[in-house]
Amino acid sequence: MPSTQRRTPSPRTILLVVAFGVFVAADDLTVVSTMLRQIIFDLEIPLPEGLDRAAWIVNAYLIAYVAVMPFIGRLSDILGRRAVYVGSLVLFLAGSIWVPFAPDLNSFIVGRVLTALGGGAMVPVAMAVIGDVYPRARRASALGTLGAIDTAGWVWGPLYGALLIRFLSWQWQFYLNIPLSLLGIAAAWWALRDLPEPKTRERIDWLGTAVLTISLISLNIALLNSGDVQAAGGFAQLQTDNPPTNTTLLYTIAAITFLLFLAIEYFLGKQNHSQTPEAVTPSPPHPVTPSPLHPFTPSPPPPLIDLTLFRRRNFSPAILINFLVGGILIIAMVNVPLLINVLEFDVETAALTSGYLLSGMTGAMAVMAWVGGQLTERWSYRPVTAVGLLFCAVGMGLMGWLWLVDTPYLNMAAHLVILGIGFGLVIAPIGTAVINAAPEDQRGIASSLVIVLRLMGMSVGLSGLTAWGLYRFEILRKLIDLPNLPLGDPTYQQALANGLTEVTVSVLTETFLISAGVALIALFVAIWLKQD
Repeated sequence: MPSTQRRTPSPRTILLVVAFGVFVAADDLTVVSTMLRQIIFDLEIPLPEGLDRAAWIVNAYLIAYVAVMPFIGRLSDILGRRAVYVGSLVLFLAGSIWVPFAPDLNSFIVGRVLTALGGGAMVPVAMAVIGDVYPRARRASALGTLGAIDTAGWVWGPLYGALLIRFLSWQWQFYLNIPLSLLGIAAAWWALRDLPEPKTRERIDWLGTAVLTISLISLNIALLNSGDVQAAGGFAQLQTDNPPTNTTLLYTIAAITFLLFLAIEYFLGKQNHSQTPEAVTPSPPHPVTPSPLHPFTPSPPPPLIDLTLFRRRNFSPAILINFLVGGILIIAMVNVPLLINVLEFDVETAALTSGYLLSGMTGAMAVMAWVGGQLTERWSYRPVTAVGLLFCAVGMGLMGWLWLVDTPYLNMAAHLVILGIGFGLVIAPIGTAVINAAPEDQRGIASSLVIVLRLMGMSVGLSGLTAWGLYRFEILRKLIDLPNLPLGDPTYQQALANGLTEVTVSVLTETFLISAGVALIALFVAIWLKQD
């Protein structure tokens, strides 16, 4: 008689299913970069006066993507991974249906926020799923594979968007997301059916969630308002722009709400730890009827982020390293296209050259994320992280010392590959260290913190780049040696253009050297990573 026992999906099958959703979300994160011009045209946004409004096509997605992660990660700890992962795909599907039919910019942004909420939730929940189904000894290779697929989605997005614009239209990105999302929902509902359910259905820390969300949104808007040198077209264009008057207020709100969040989490954590089974007074033998003088008071919910996580082995150094790596990564992703735009007069040539150069870095990241997972299982976290950070420091150092106005693009590509190797090697050991450090019922929020800290590092790095670049540009611009000729003289204009080009390249290479120093600081932090 044939057996009727249901076959449980293997860990590898589960990995492939969640990685499929992560790839689709990663593609959606970067695909708009090559579609932006056509989207702005079709939504009839006037330029240049509508540029600030058009920037929200990208900004709204990034802000929602970051803000949702802590809540969704914790929600998966409480409700279970399957429900939250499938729900994330449903949100992503809803946004993908909404966007191509949006009649105006505001409606378009609503759809993009829906896709961001779904896409932003998938990565940390997928990492937590891997923590659930893989034993400690094999998690690193699985997380390395997930990191490689996530990075491959980043790489594929801009190329995919360019192909759609060339042969179809930008709406097809979202039309094609619909069957992919439906496939992902069906596969996840089947593959994740046997995941362990949470042992208890705890209440949600709504107050902490609301306060942290306000803090993250305020901080990200403030950082974006601080200036994007790439969007402005360079330091020369950005220097004349007046900073928004509400930026200081937003930083203040972010700081106050973050401190309030820490106070809330400390209080909730203290209350919950004081009510552990060892500390709770035994129940009375007979039911006690509440009275107006002695009413029952419900116990407070567990904190959104248990601050004791940061005292656990490897957690804090791994999170800090991820923050610093995010700051380094954004410098490369912003400065390389900016430098090529300065060197190339033709816009299309500059875009293609930047894409080719950055694909060397991101391609190396994807490959080495998988390699880093394999090596972490053999050597543990510290050696692999240290080697990766050393590659980051060397790559940035070479870019800072050797990139000049006449540096061959082949040399630039080689240096970016070295940098990509470093970034890739760091992905698996850091993610594994964080997940292994977290208790089983906090893997979701721990995975969220891995992604959030990297993205916040990127935001802070971008703001720091702009501030430093403007400061140095103003100093070096005054040192340009110009001929004693009228301002309108062609010779004078050519000398000024050449001088501004050299100054811009000099400022950008200085930021590469600063990034190399940040990588060395992260390497020092890696000393505190311990072997399990």
